[in-house]
Amino acid sequence: MRSSDNSHAHLDASYVPPRGQNLVRAWLFALAGLVFLMVLVGGATRLTGSGLSITEWNPIMGAIPPLTDQAWLEAFEKYKAIPQYKLVNEGMALGDFKFIFWWEWSHRQLGRAMGLVFALGFVGLLSTGRLHGKLALKVLGIGLLGGLQGGIGWVMVKSGLDDGMTAVAPIKLMFHLTMASLIYTLIVMLATSLGRPRGEIAPLAIKRGANVVMGLALLQIALGALVAGSKAGLTWNTWPMIDGQFIPHLDLLFSVTPWIENFVDNTALVQFDHRMTAYLLLAVALWHSFRASQTMPETSAQKRAVVNAGLIGTQAIIGIATLLYAVPMWLGLLHQAFAFVVLGMVAVHRAALARG
Repeated sequence: MRSSDNSHAHLDASYVPPRGQNLVRAWLFALAGLVFLMVLVGGATRLTGSGLSITEWNPIMGAIPPLTDQAWLEAFEKYKAIPQYKLVNEGMALGDFKFIFWWEWSHRQLGRAMGLVFALGFVGLLSTGRLHGKLALKVLGIGLLGGLQGGIGWVMVKSGLDDGMTAVAPIKLMFHLTMASLIYTLIVMLATSLGRPRGEIAPLAIKRGANVVMGLALLQIALGALVAGSKAGLTWNTWPMIDGQFIPHLDLLFSVTPWIENFVDNTALVQFDHRMTAYLLLAVALWHSFRASQTMPETSAQKRAVVNAGLIGTQAIIGIATLLYAVPMWLGLLHQAFAFVVLGMVAVHRAALARG
């Protein structure tokens, strides 16, 4: 095993990546950075209640914001027609409307910018031969998911325009954030696998453990979207107890009928699920780092596993603080941003193991 590690270390030192792969890799990581930024701005849009300020989906002309006083008044009148204004923001001044408008407009502009960076990069790299074969098909597949994500985003916004709604439907927010998480993960894994030599040979159990950590991280982000969408973080602001108990009564957890809707609309169950998955994710990450330390000591794989366990523990602390302080904007954004730091690192870890 030691001799194998030494031979791989020699390969790492002398490895020269195939022509053009470093450029493709840099482009992919730039796209991942744009996804990260878009998620962060999307979180700020949600926390400021700005997501319904633009009531139309106009992929091309929507890039141009109101440029005259009349145009601003027309946009404001459209907002006044939706339930959120009538039930929550009635009497809002034009200046306050502009504040929420700019958040949502910026979020949509980032989506357009990402689409442009993808299209220009894909065509340019394809035409110069740096992108070809299976790699080109994989990248194209990610691009198609990005286009689908734009449609999911509008479906999400449209759900908040229905009668009686003052925010988007939690389940549709979950789909939107989960798709962003999946796209981000795929980009990071693909970029990590490019321009790298084969690394340490990892036992199958370690690869499977990395898969479980990454799967739980994706699930935890999806459950976090339900917490955010249902505002469950503003309802049960104690830890580790919910309603005075670590495991609340079933009458509380399943108080909504039909019972299936509790998993989306019952703030107690939504937050309970998010907490339990967090504990499970941390436990699995710690066990994975322990097993990696036992079977692959003093390797980069072992170091990544330990770092990831530390990052997941840090995220748990941030989540608890966010809950106890009733989700102030800076903590809510930190919690969401750090979730994607964790997701990116576990994706890097799994992709690097696949090279072994």
